Amino acid sequence: MKNNIKNLILIISTIFMITGCDNYLDVNTPSGAQEESAIGMKDIIGPVMKNTVLANYYATTVFGNYVQNFGSYGYGASGFTSLGSTWNIIYTDILPDINVLEAKATESGALHYGAVIKILEAINISFAVECWGDVPYSQTNDPINYPYPTLDDGKIVYNQALTLLNEAITTLESADPSGQLLGNEDIIYGGGADAFGKWLRAAYTFKARMQLKMMKNGGTTTSDVLTSLSKGFNSNLDDFQLNYPTDKNNPYYSINITQRGSSNFYYALNDQLISLMNGNQYPFVGTITEDPRLSSIFVNETGVGVPSPAGTPWRGFMNGGDGESSDGQPGNVYYKDGGFYTSSTSPLLLFTYSEALFIKAEAEFLANGGSTTSAGTTASGYSAYLAGIQASMDKLGVNGAAYIADASVDVGQSNLQLHNIMREKYISNIHNTETYNDFRRYNFSSDVFKGLALRVQQPDDEYAGKWFTKAIYPTTETNTNSNIPYDESSSVTNIWLFE
Repeated sequence: MKNNIKNLILIISTIFMITGCDNYLDVNTPSGAQEESAIGMKDIIGPVMKNTVLANYYATTVFGNYVQNFGSYGYGASGFTSLGSTWNIIYTDILPDINVLEAKATESGALHYGAVIKILEAINISFAVECWGDVPYSQTNDPINYPYPTLDDGKIVYNQALTLLNEAITTLESADPSGQLLGNEDIIYGGGADAFGKWLRAAYTFKARMQLKMMKNGGTTTSDVLTSLSKGFNSNLDDFQLNYPTDKNNPYYSINITQRGSSNFYYALNDQLISLMNGNQYPFVGTITEDPRLSSIFVNETGVGVPSPAGTPWRGFMNGGDGESSDGQPGNVYYKDGGFYTSSTSPLLLFTYSEALFIKAEAEFLANGGSTTSAGTTASGYSAYLAGIQASMDKLGVNGAAYIADASVDVGQSNLQLHNIMREKYISNIHNTETYNDFRRYNFSSDVFKGLALRVQQPDDEYAGKWFTKAIYPTTETNTNSNIPYDESSSVTNIWLFE
């Protein structure tokens, strides 16, 4: 891989000296490249954490379109993708820096610090598999002997990620004689005496997320998932998220508020998402008329800053359409200036307590013999389902009491179906690539994702009538490395995890 040639002289391109939390996003603009021996772990790990979240963000700009959270200019549907930005971040920035971090952690005997590094590596290599299937890994840190690394079997790499998590968990549950703590460089949990405990819970939660996906083809069980969750996140305070300081702008704000306000590219909301929140797919039975999260995240407008007339229904845009909603009327839902996800300082979320609860709800449902069309779950599973909704409401700072009490949501333990769980997980996990994994796990089933249909087909639609199921390899790699093939048709071929 040509991008790894820079490691011949071990120059870290994303180094910055951390003097305070407000400076952590000042990466890729160093005053000068520094040799590996001149820098410490604290100088490298912050950019790795930041880039780990951004790799997910760049993928979401495409996968969020595939799962019909949003579309370009409101309704455009993406074609096949190579996720070039995500590939570059993982293979040019993250993995080379992790290689240096691991060596430094071993040299200094910083066991718990090294465990956090393994968690970050596991997150990134498992994510690479989910994006592309087979990926380079075993040869990527030896550019002298392997300037053009081969693809490793995705299943093997995914299991290696799980092994890394297990090693990190074992280490974090043991003593660390070095006593070395994370400080301000920990831009996820803030460092300090409590940080390693939060990283441990994050490792268990991410492990459960992986195990849920591996149940189909990886040999894991619902019992494995539930065991991991029992030691995972305890509250929203455990959420794995990147907070934006006041002198930086969250990218969703920059694109959807600033750029929309200047008539440039933006994303607006698709009908699939909005139909789950406005009463269309799940008609409300009580006094409420909409999901309270709607007005916390979005606005109903006829133009920038021009509210729709009172009583106008929330109408999402048809993915791939021409600006219409599912009722044939123009779409009118856009991101809100100052909304939870679109203020300048909004966080970017990677995985959360609410997601963990929905994972538990699904695992309990399946352990109870549930299928894509059956009804009924365990008491614990039903409690997790309701608690996941409450956690989502709490995260956004809205009152969800009436919504949760509505008979369309509180359906009862014996009536709960998989689509109820996945509806709420879908809403809670907006901007998260895990939704794309959920779609692929259940083969884009409308039984599981109520109302789901293919994007509106256009005459020049690539692979019309098919769902895009993975990214293709970037031409920056296929043009220079004969071991990595270019094949556009692979965009509609599932990876082993979801076959």
